[in-house]
Amino acid sequence: MNRPRVLVTGGSGFIGGTVVPLLRSAGVRVRVLAHLRSPAAGPRVEVVEGDLTDPATLRGICRDVDCVLHLASYIGKDEERCEAVNVDGTRHLVTEAGRAGVGGLVQLSTAAVYGDGPFRGTTEGAVEPRPVSPTSRSRLAGERFVLGAGGAVLRPYLVYGRGDEWVMPALLRTVRALRSGLPEGGSALLSLTEVSSLATTLARMSVTSPSRRVTGVLHACPAQPVSLRELVVAAHRHLGFPLVEGDQPFDRARQELIAAGCDGHLLDLFGIDHWFDATRLRTAAGHAPDIDLPAGLAAHAAWYREQLS
Repeated sequence: MNRPRVLVTGGSGFIGGTVVPLLRSAGVRVRVLAHLRSPAAGPRVEVVEGDLTDPATLRGICRDVDCVLHLASYIGKDEERCEAVNVDGTRHLVTEAGRAGVGGLVQLSTAAVYGDGPFRGTTEGAVEPRPVSPTSRSRLAGERFVLGAGGAVLRPYLVYGRGDEWVMPALLRTVRALRSGLPEGGSALLSLTEVSSLATTLARMSVTSPSRRVTGVLHACPAQPVSLRELVVAAHRHLGFPLVEGDQPFDRARQELIAAGCDGHLLDLFGIDHWFDATRLRTAAGHAPDIDLPAGLAAHAAWYREQLS
């Protein structure tokens, strides 16, 4: 029996570091494109050197591959780097996959491509993306190559769990600064996706048979959003974060954040509704991230406490 082979980019990153072991444990043959960091080698894992920004280094990486799982991206403010990795790099990869006749393409993107919100139960195609950062603008631009080749693009909003270097650290900075209370009582509703549950969805999609492949944009979020208040309470209970009492107007909360030396944009991420309907992924792919916030934070509490101590 021929086992499927999946090419993974970003295999040593936050999400990829969870996806690769899942694929390997399922008996999938994994080829990982390594650039700056190489994942740990192991049974059924082949590591190949390459750089998404240099198409010459990608020649042959898709040979005998059944699906490309594109998890690599540059997240930062360097616009040239965003363009080189997230746009040109994706184009180079999709071109190489087409040259090799790869039938499956799955890309991890982000719901940040929609912009600042509010978004309430938003379905795919319901609103026009209006990205506000170099990262999200370039990731949206890179999506078109995957979609144009008949692939699938997954958009989670905030992803947390082991390896998270941004979401919970940013929340910690926020709650430390908001001494006068949460904006509007912490009523904003957010889609928070636990990393292992997202990795399971990605792994399953990468080994789906050609006749059952899902294409297009799909939101990768749990069925139910959580409020900022619920998030703060859960982070207090499981991670030891400060518990913010009371509430204050949104604009005053922003001023308090800025006065504390924080980026006021944090309030746009945590204090405005950003929840997205993932019914299409759940129905079409048969699986979507589904771990609720208390269970997810409890599972990663020891790692977070060690990292944030």
